[in-house]
Amino acid sequence: MDEDQPAEETTFVVDEITTVIKEAVESTIGNSSYQHSQINQWMSSIVESSLSQLTKLGKPFKYIVTCIILQKNGAGLHTASSCFWDNSTDGSCKVRWENKTIYCIVSVFGFAI
Repeated sequence: MDEDQPAEETTFVVDEITTVIKEAVESTIGNSSYQHSQINQWMSSIVESSLSQLTKLGKPFKYIVTCIILQKNGAGLHTASSCFWDNSTDGSCKVRWENKTIYCIVSVFGFAI
C-alpha cells in the first residue's frame, strides 16, 4: 500500500462501488420494458459508464465489470465466481437490480495496482 495515501483511498469500498453501479443501471434502463433489440446497447452502456465512474474515483485499482440482463419470465439463472487474490487489497461487488420486466446483475472485481 502506498504510504502517501490514506487507507480509504486505497481500499475497495463495496458501498461506494454499489452506488456507482446502481446509478449506471438506473440511468441506462430505468423504467424501460424488456426489449431484446436494446440489450446489447444497454449492457455496453452500463459497463462503460460503470468503468468510467470507477476510474474517476481515482483509486489504485484495475477493474473488471460484467453485466447480465435477463427478462423476467420465470427462467432460472445461476452464476458463480471464484478469485485468487489478496483479500486485504482486492475486492468484488455484485449488484442485483430489477424493475417490472428486467433483472440486471452487475459484478465488479477490483485488483489493487
